[in-house]
Parts: sequence; C-alpha cells; structure tokens
Amino acid sequence: MTFRSRLQCSRRALLTAAAALPLAAATADAARPLADDARRYFPRHGSYGHRTLAYDLRLDYDPEEGTLDGHARIRAVANEHTDRVELDFARLKVHSAQIDGEPVAFHRKDGKLLLTTGRPLAAGRPFVLDIGYGGSPGPVRTPFGSIGWDLTGDEHDGTLVASQPLGAPSWFPCNDRPDDKAAYTFAVTVPDGRHALANGTLQHREELDDGSVRWTYHHPGPMATYLAAIYTGRFAHAHGDGSPVPVRNAYPARIAKDARHDLARQPEMLKAFTGLFGPYPFESYGAVVVDAELAAPVENQTLSVFGRNHIDGQRGAETLVAHEIAHQWYGNSVSLEDWQHIWLNEGFATYAEWLWSEHIGEDDADTIARQSWRDLSRRKQNLRIADPGRRHLFDDRVYVRGACTLHALRLALGDGVFFSLLRTWHAANKGGNVTTEAFLRHAERTTGRAVGTLLHPWLFEKSLPDLPAREADV
Repeated sequence: MTFRSRLQCSRRALLTAAAALPLAAATADAARPLADDARRYFPRHGSYGHRTLAYDLRLDYDPEEGTLDGHARIRAVANEHTDRVELDFARLKVHSAQIDGEPVAFHRKDGKLLLTTGRPLAAGRPFVLDIGYGGSPGPVRTPFGSIGWDLTGDEHDGTLVASQPLGAPSWFPCNDRPDDKAAYTFAVTVPDGRHALANGTLQHREELDDGSVRWTYHHPGPMATYLAAIYTGRFAHAHGDGSPVPVRNAYPARIAKDARHDLARQPEMLKAFTGLFGPYPFESYGAVVVDAELAAPVENQTLSVFGRNHIDGQRGAETLVAHEIAHQWYGNSVSLEDWQHIWLNEGFATYAEWLWSEHIGEDDADTIARQSWRDLSRRKQNLRIADPGRRHLFDDRVYVRGACTLHALRLALGDGVFFSLLRTWHAANKGGNVTTEAFLRHAERTTGRAVGTLLHPWLFEKSLPDLPAREADV
C-alpha cells in the first residue's frame, strides 16, 4: 500500500469523526475588547478577568466506584479590578473554595464556577485559588459530541482524557481558553496494579499505606487547558531510542508487539521534524494507546493518545502518528489565539504527514498535494479556512486545504526560504498564541516577499485557487 493510499484511509478515519474525539463505542495579558470577544467561537468558555500561571491538580481515582476526589490549586493574576473569579467547570460537585487561603462564597451557573472574593482583586495582583471537588466524572456535551473524561477497557476500569476543544471542564476547574496557557503538576492516585500517566515528566511514584500508588508528573508548559490529560489503567511500557528527547509509550499488554512496531518510527519522526521545524519544544514525547476504539487520535501535549483501533501491526495509521507529533510544534507550542485560526494547527500537521512521506521515500508532497487538490475541487466551495465557522471547525477541508496552502507557499518560495519560514514561525512564537494575520505578517517580514497576495485566496476566499506549477512544469 502506498503512502498516498494509507493517508487516504487513515484521514477518512480521522476526519469523518469530525475530530470531536468521543469514544467511538460509547496570553492575552489583559481583557480583550468586546469587538474581539464577539468573534470568539465559544464566548461562554473562558474568562478574560484573569490569566493562569499554574495548575496543581491532586486527583484520587477509584476505578471500582468510578469516582474522583480532586483538589485544584490554581495560581493566577487578575487582569482587571474585580470582586469575582470565573472558572469553567461541569458535572462534578464543589465542596470548598478558597482565595489566598481564605474561604469564599461560590455558586454554579451554566457550566461556570463563580467565586466571590472577600475583597476586590486589583489588576495585576497575583492570587491563589484552592478548589475541592469530587464525584463521578464523565464527558461533557458539546456541539461536537460528548468530550472530555471518558472510560476505557471492557470493564470500564481505565480512563482517558480527550478534551479538544471544550472538554477540560469535565475533570478540573479551569480558564478554558486556548490562549490561557500555564504550567501543570498532576498528582494522581490509583489502586496498586494500575498506572497513571499525564503530560510532562514523572517526578515521583509513591506507594501509600492504603495500598494505592500516587504518580506525580510535572510539565512546565506553557499548555492550554484542552491539551491537559491523564490516563489510568493497566499498561505495558516502552521507551524509544535515538530520539532528540526521551520517548515513552504505553499500551495494553495484549497488543504490545503490534504497538511497538507501529510506533517504532517516532524517534525518526522527531529527528526529521526537528530538522524541518526547529528544536523539539518540550522535555519529552510519547503516546498512550488506550484500551478502547477512538474516533480519532488526539495530540495532548507531550503525550498523544491513540485507540487500539489505530494499531494493526502494519503501520496502517502511521500518517496519524506523524500528524500528532507535528502538533507538538504547531498547535501545542505555537497555539491559537482562538479557534477560528485552526488551520494553523491542522493544516500544518497535515502537511507534516506529506513531509514524512517524502522523508521515507514514498509519495512526495507535491504528488499528494495535487491529488488532494483534485479531491477538494470536486467538493462544495463554501468554506473560508481562515475563519471556517464553528460548525466547520473540524471539517476535513480545513485540514487538507490548509496543507495545500502551505504547499502553494513552498512552491512559490522554494524549499530553503519555505522551511526557514516554518522554523522562524515556531521560534518567534514558541509558547505563545497566534492568528492567521500574524502568520501573514511573519511570512512577509521574514521572506521579504508579498506572499499575502498568494495566500489570501487560499485562506479567505471560498473558491479553491489553483496550485502553482512545479518548477519542472514551467
């Protein structure tokens, strides 16, 4: 099977699910003006009253009862003078709330946890929230299906988190905006014999007197809320060799052989993408294969998640492995200011699939781009990928046309200038948040060329532009 045919197969599996990601079986430093806020796809999520510095989450999970006992310590800074703090939080019950160690009044309304301060917070003042909560976690309902905390395993004794774009409040109180990024610490306690995995690096594994085990991870981030994740269950573990950073993988023992084979080229991908995109932005990478069938993998920061259906022992989903790794640069490190700019995530990660094909000597990006263009040309021309609208957020045309946009830019600039642009785009915005307009400004500034004229039809018009001719065709 050629890379092109494997790409078509895996992309159908990824995108027919609209990337909503339920189980298939079951920095802005100040408040944003109202005019901008009105453009947000999910204006009810997130608050501009504060910015978050760090989340410290202590979570005790009982798989027999399916209950979670949680404590969130949140360090933040007020963006404005206010007597209230607003967090996104769903399903679970709050039993205590403090600001700077003092108990405060709180109430719930429409998916929000609202805390009333004992005395007003001045703009620029740091503060610490402590929220105690618990209950039976589960996914939250969104326009894209049920997303967030979910169960795995035939006996539902494992868990996963796949939160893009609105599922983070299903398991911890947070400021659920893609541009509010923070550091994270996770201390997850599960019964002995089960494992807990989370973003970042394992700091401690502590056996407790009651027979449970506490797994503590830290990730300095910065990381958006929708990319935070924990996984619990029984896993076999492996480490990748020859990678620029440590690679850790986990999967059910019964599919260990196939999973090792299918994920074996992660170190090579990391090296190849480091050469193309610049240094890997985080301290580690890895993948978790959960004991469930997922509609699509998810690029949770430093620790992507795949379903057992993505493992076949023949690397049939390797395009998706490349896709999720590329997101660590574009989507996780360089993040969106808001969701209308999603082509900057998905177009870049899709183009990375085509670059991986070139790297391993299969179909080159130009061959894939031209076939993809033909496929797009036969479809309805009713989408502007730079602002597709909430309903089309995960439309596959955003992914594929976004990749074609980058290929058109590559053809116009040549490889040297184009890949320099990709590297400087990441280097200039590492850890930050971006917009389409910022990409256009960066492209023109760094290349010295009026690339906006080329890119505008691809990004802002509905009709599909022609791909530039290849040099050999000129």
